[in-house]
Amino acid sequence: MTGPQRVLVTGGSGFLGTEICRRLVGRGTETVSLNRRPSTALDRLGVRQYLGDLADAEAVGRAVTGCDAVIHNAALAGVSGPLRPYWATNVTGTRNVLHQCRAHGVRTLVYTSTASVVFRTGGLANADERTPYPERHLAAYPLSKARAEALVLRADSSDLATVSLRPHLIWGPDDPHFLPALTRAARGRHLIMPGRGTNLVDTTHLRTAAHAHLLALDRLHRGEPVSGRAYFITQGEPCPLAGMATLYLAATGIRAAWHSVPPALVHGAATVREAAARLTGSTRTHTLSRFLVNELTHPHWFDITAARRDLGFTPPVGFVDGLRELAHIAGRPDILNQALAEVTPSSPPGAAPR
Repeated sequence: MTGPQRVLVTGGSGFLGTEICRRLVGRGTETVSLNRRPSTALDRLGVRQYLGDLADAEAVGRAVTGCDAVIHNAALAGVSGPLRPYWATNVTGTRNVLHQCRAHGVRTLVYTSTASVVFRTGGLANADERTPYPERHLAAYPLSKARAEALVLRADSSDLATVSLRPHLIWGPDDPHFLPALTRAARGRHLIMPGRGTNLVDTTHLRTAAHAHLLALDRLHRGEPVSGRAYFITQGEPCPLAGMATLYLAATGIRAAWHSVPPALVHGAATVREAAARLTGSTRTHTLSRFLVNELTHPHWFDITAARRDLGFTPPVGFVDGLRELAHIAGRPDILNQALAEVTPSSPPGAAPR
């Protein structure tokens, strides 16, 4: 059986979505995208773009028409903010995608979830797919993504095969999320963060995440027994947060050392910030929050055995190789080399940066 002939990528103009579209086009798959705004990058790739919002069922239907597979990648992401906008995009939007897939005879759907759907107070160490959703999510984003993932997995049937991928902290060239957040936290040569940064954290390179999506797509299309399941997708190289963050900054030409502030102090500030946001009706999605503080001070790394076994998944780029690529783009490999000499980039559980 050949692969899908025509694939819709929702959110194809985004960071991960563009890379997925690039790979689909590169192997000769007719690729269309549903985005809210036009993308010159997708124009250059020859991707047909449908403009619209996930919450608009008619717009979703127009984009789905004629497709035999969907990679549902679009989402509202953030660490703060009220539930309503997250719910509209991530939950209602996913319902619309599933409904239109059924209405238009789409046979396979790959959903871009997030490892944060199972994150809880105290963090997670070597968590696998048996880890349940927490009784209480720490923010609207992981809550809405967990609800949407549950919809996708329940929708799996003989007519529509579905699978959910859970990448974590996607980074790489032109990263619009992770690097800007780290850069905002840097003050001169200090990276101001709560805690010591010894908590182990997993990340996912952009090419690794896109590679996993195409593996899942092909296995679903061939009818292999991966449908109705969720899979963690990471580099498989958990690293102490302080080391990971300083290396990532160094790869982009910024030399900054981890500078610890008391976690309790930052947690208190986050509590105050969230209360103020509720009172003022703020909808900002990337401000200080208790969810963010918990992620900065506790472990979150995952067992990717299931993805290796069922999807044939192996990260196509290593953590240090990805860093060296960024350093080459930035034109300052010397800064990264200095940082690598001081920091252990990948460590066994419980290890800390030197």
